[in-house]
Amino acid sequence: MIDEVKFPGKELFSPARRIGAVMADYMSKHKDFYLFSPDETTSNKLDAVFKYSARAWDLPIHHWDLPESPSGQIVEMLSENALFACMVGHLMNGESAMMTSYESFFTIIASQLQQHLKFLQQSIATTWRKPIPATNLLSTSTCWRQDHNGFTHQSPTLISILLNNPNRLANCLFPLDDVSAESAFLQMLQSKNVVNLTTFNKIDLPRWIDSHQADTEYAKGGASILQFASDEIPSDREPDYIFASAGDIVSLEALAAIEILRADLPDKKFRAVNISALSYGQIGIAERPLSAKEFRQLFAERCPIIANFHGYPENLRQILSNYTSSTRLHAHGYEEQGSTTTPFEMLSLNRASRYHLALDVAKLEKRDDLVAKYQKILTENSAYAREHGTDLPEVIKIPFQNP
Repeated sequence: MIDEVKFPGKELFSPARRIGAVMADYMSKHKDFYLFSPDETTSNKLDAVFKYSARAWDLPIHHWDLPESPSGQIVEMLSENALFACMVGHLMNGESAMMTSYESFFTIIASQLQQHLKFLQQSIATTWRKPIPATNLLSTSTCWRQDHNGFTHQSPTLISILLNNPNRLANCLFPLDDVSAESAFLQMLQSKNVVNLTTFNKIDLPRWIDSHQADTEYAKGGASILQFASDEIPSDREPDYIFASAGDIVSLEALAAIEILRADLPDKKFRAVNISALSYGQIGIAERPLSAKEFRQLFAERCPIIANFHGYPENLRQILSNYTSSTRLHAHGYEEQGSTTTPFEMLSLNRASRYHLALDVAKLEKRDDLVAKYQKILTENSAYAREHGTDLPEVIKIPFQNP
């Protein structure tokens, strides 16, 4: 538990390492819990689990082998299809489990997952069948951080598949930081008769919120205001602009955009809203969606909403359109553009960078000078990245680091 974050953004932690640590602790206390993984447990920074268990192995063990045991709770196999089938069998016995994979390879199990959702739909309607633990998927090595693997390893498609399934038995969770990642892990373990997909990155990222806010988001509608990044607004008026984001890296860019605009448009009032969970047609998990009244409290009623999404922007746009007029919405996200390039250029290619978000506001304000300024920075960084293989320090600055 993290009771307080005094200086949001000041310290960096890996969401993947935190999930690995809490999973290891859970595994040590629950011998029926299994982790199903391709050969990437260590590269995904979940390797804390090896402190408490070995890889499951029932053949002779040689001295050159990695830690293996017939009683191991970690099943590694380079076949997502086989792993998913094994995990479902384990869940059917009433025993909890999780499966992890690179985000781009999770789509391999899409057909199996669809069939499993059909099974869940039918089993819920069958009175004699007991609820089974949730089908929990951990999606890491995401489209936004494939600096070496490139375009082939960029695909948030499974998010779209689950958000478009109308049986309301699938949740997509987007931890903001490592604290939120721990809350997502606990949320997954508590649920039954659903599919949970949690998407996070393994790199070190800023810590923004405490455990209370993270837990409350998942329990009560899947969204909350990030007060540290939001201006105080009188009750009789709205913010000038609301920045909404779902996903750790795209949220960092949304917060950076606010900081940039606050310097360039000091008379404007901004609000940051974090979205930690989405399900079919709604913000929040399937069993506890954000209500229309709660949406208005967070997103107001008239001001523009600049949204940044980990996955395809149209998915978030469609959900937000169920709550408010689409004319308010300016959605960004992964646009199927990619390359082996620098982190900021990857965001820029997909128009999800801080400066692309800021451009929305500059254009709405008819500030041609700011439009030219932001576009010049984007052009300069593209040239710099091509020449040096890194981004300009000023375009990757972490916002709100100064107390």
